Amino acid sequence: MAKKPAKPKLKSLADEKPEAPKAQHPAPVSFSQILGQDRALKVLTDAIRSGRVHHAWIFHGPSGVGKFTTALAFAALILDQTTKVKNDQPVVGADSHIRPLLASGSHPDLHVITKELAVYSEIDSVRKSKQATIAKDVVETHLIAPALLASALPGGLASKVFIVDEAELLDRHASHAPTQAAILKTLEEPPPGTVIILVTTNPDRLLTTIRSRSQQVAFAPLHDPAMREWLEANKKTIEPPISADDLPILQSFASGSPGELLLAHTGNLAEWSRSLEPLLAVCDSGKYSPALGPTMAALIEDWAKAVVERDKQASKDAANRAGAELMFRLLSQRARNHLRRNPSSPERHLSAINSIREAERQLDSSVAAPFVMEWLSIQLCRPNDLILV
Repeated sequence: MAKKPAKPKLKSLADEKPEAPKAQHPAPVSFSQILGQDRALKVLTDAIRSGRVHHAWIFHGPSGVGKFTTALAFAALILDQTTKVKNDQPVVGADSHIRPLLASGSHPDLHVITKELAVYSEIDSVRKSKQATIAKDVVETHLIAPALLASALPGGLASKVFIVDEAELLDRHASHAPTQAAILKTLEEPPPGTVIILVTTNPDRLLTTIRSRSQQVAFAPLHDPAMREWLEANKKTIEPPISADDLPILQSFASGSPGELLLAHTGNLAEWSRSLEPLLAVCDSGKYSPALGPTMAALIEDWAKAVVERDKQASKDAANRAGAELMFRLLSQRARNHLRRNPSSPERHLSAINSIREAERQLDSSVAAPFVMEWLSIQLCRPNDLILV
């Protein structure tokens, strides 16, 4: 007689709990591998040498210049009891027992807080959110609550480190910032040995009270020699490889930011530039280019669709906004390049920069991107005798 088929096992509530978060960061590098940030590294090295590390830091500067990489490297050094400064360079001892944990992203006292941690929330609305901001539940679960617990391992200059990446996303409203206010309480009375590092491109988005309680470290764009050194060191790992035709466009866009160069490369911004250049050349002559506005809008739309297809939790609105910002930067960089080449006739390109800023304000006011791009195309194509600066 055939066996009766087993009844399907019903899922319990426990079965439906979110998975534990996996490692969220790459292996920390040494300070010697961080290019072009000598001033920032000196501040951090001096803190390590002094034997006293401030409990709150803000690493601020342009996107993609090494802020998060440096935060990880700093965290690895101050969590390790074997760290010493030799010849002005902080190094970890060969007998370090925690270096393998840090390298694998599994050190229990290094916490990296990102907007993507929302997918592990037990709150349904947070878990299904589009992650345009860092949710308050993410901060409470992954920073505030763990900060109150004892460290799992013996520490060095710090026993626990929390890195908040894209800290400008903690709250978007200047007068109502509940998530930042929650962090502020921890900053005001930090548990012993706790260090919090806020990594941001826009420190002005942080509460004044947070900024006043934090030691700020500025990061700058890389100079040309450092960018060349970075390209040489990483060219074999960049996929797809950067073509010789694309490189000048990408370098101009990146303005000293390796991260932005990679973003421009993966986003195919060199092709954007080639598509737009003939239309913008028509505008430079003072003639209207009817295809310019729709072409800019279509490039942004396609870019946003690709972002959402890669990440189902991504916000389409946020992706459209990010694509529009890339477009504005591409156009602004072109205008600045023309100004450098033709300083005796600056009117048109100064006007273009002003129009791009106004277009950004329109987008901030929730005007739809296609309308903003059409308006901007008209401003860029105005005849010379109508340009006011």
